[in-house]
Amino acid sequence: MAAGSTYTPIASQTLTSTSNSITFSSIAATYTDLILMGQAGNSTYTMNDWTDMRIRFNSDTGSNYSFTELLGSGSVAVSTRATSATYIRAGMYAISNNSNYFSSFMYQINNYSNTTTYKTLLGWSGIPQGNGYVDASIGLWRSTSAINSITVLNDNSWPYMVGTTLTLYGIAAA
Repeated sequence: MAAGSTYTPIASQTLTSTSNSITFSSIAATYTDLILMGQAGNSTYTMNDWTDMRIRFNSDTGSNYSFTELLGSGSVAVSTRATSATYIRAGMYAISNNSNYFSSFMYQINNYSNTTTYKTLLGWSGIPQGNGYVDASIGLWRSTSAINSITVLNDNSWPYMVGTTLTLYGIAAA
């Protein structure tokens, strides 16, 4: 990041009840990039596996997204990709229903207010339990619209648990 650039908090949400999605809306086109970071847990999934976070922009449910995801631990390596998805698969959260295990994540959304380019997302996440999974994701939203809302969904309707916290930051041009 260039000298002088700062993260400016735009909005933060902490769940006080379980939810299948979290939305940030009315995002002003004041910054050059956005950072979405936080910690998420799952309230009902009990198998020894991970669940995925999914990102949509501006309530677009069309097949306008692509993503590549790399996942690994000390003994497992997995990759997945899609080119006509209805969301960006961007990381993972909580392997099991345990209030002590939250996944940490950070997503950078580049040029979100630019109306001449498609939007890209770079993401990182990690789970402290099991084998200590880590994840890297890259996504593309094939739209030149400025992003004014972000929805974070979960897969298979396993709700985010109480205490899940997401904070959206803007990065000002240097």
